[in-house]
Amino acid sequence: MTEKTKIKKVIELWKEDKKQYVKKSSISAYTLLIENHLLPVFGEQVSVEESDVQEFVFKKLAEGLSQKTIKDILIVLKMVLKFGVKSKLLEYQQFNVQFPTERENTKIEVLSRVNQRKIMKYIQEHFTFKNLGIYICLSAGIRIGEICALTWDDINTETGIISIRKTIQRVYIVEGSNKHTELILDTPKTKNSIREIPMSRDLLRILKPIKKVVNESFYVLTNETKPTEPRTYRNYYKKLMKELEIPELKFHGLRHSFATRCIESNCDYKTVSVILGHSNISTTLNLYVHPNMEQKKKCIDQMLKALR
Repeated sequence: MTEKTKIKKVIELWKEDKKQYVKKSSISAYTLLIENHLLPVFGEQVSVEESDVQEFVFKKLAEGLSQKTIKDILIVLKMVLKFGVKSKLLEYQQFNVQFPTERENTKIEVLSRVNQRKIMKYIQEHFTFKNLGIYICLSAGIRIGEICALTWDDINTETGIISIRKTIQRVYIVEGSNKHTELILDTPKTKNSIREIPMSRDLLRILKPIKKVVNESFYVLTNETKPTEPRTYRNYYKKLMKELEIPELKFHGLRHSFATRCIESNCDYKTVSVILGHSNISTTLNLYVHPNMEQKKKCIDQMLKALR
């Protein structure tokens, strides 16, 4: 290797190569992390030492980034550096960085049963297509990009099944000096996210008469050929929750609320995981299965009973 290559050049070549294998949305996510975090720190360097990365981690923690976000950035950095080595542009030694022990409680936010019933009752009495989307999310646990992409032909009121097979998201595009965002309709990121979800009786009762008169190709949230994008729908949701005097909760909290109600109802964990479209059951267990003191006591009592 006669001439040393700057990291920013390696990143550029890596992105061009990566575009052949991954979705546009993935490249968009990588690009955001690169532009905001990696290029400003490592762009002009010709090598990356472990001490540089450890310093980078502490700096980002001080800026308020979560450990998960920083780890995502490091995954991209490692991919870039390994590509550089493979292309004989860089010399790279594996680095291992340390994170401070996390002490904060990463408890997920969910609606109380009272507030969940309040929202669902309100929507039943005040029908709009946008309100219907919130009801579907609370009844099926689907993501905001999935509800925005849902069309009437995804809903089968004969079989009582909702098919999740596409998602909408606004992605960040960088083409040379041209930087812009773009709304894209695509298949979900993983094969597990493509799934079929049974409808509850209440949801089916709402949808059956509507399904008879709508255009199959129209989007559910607009009942038109044009969809609502997630940011717009998120703003609508916030406004509605404020009107209903529901404590502030992120839109994703509707999905968390659905999953939590399933677990509270003693649903099988594997089934809940499949309905949510998780890649593996451990994601579901880590997020939603946190036994309370009563459950712990019951467990110990059962164990001792079995010993007698």
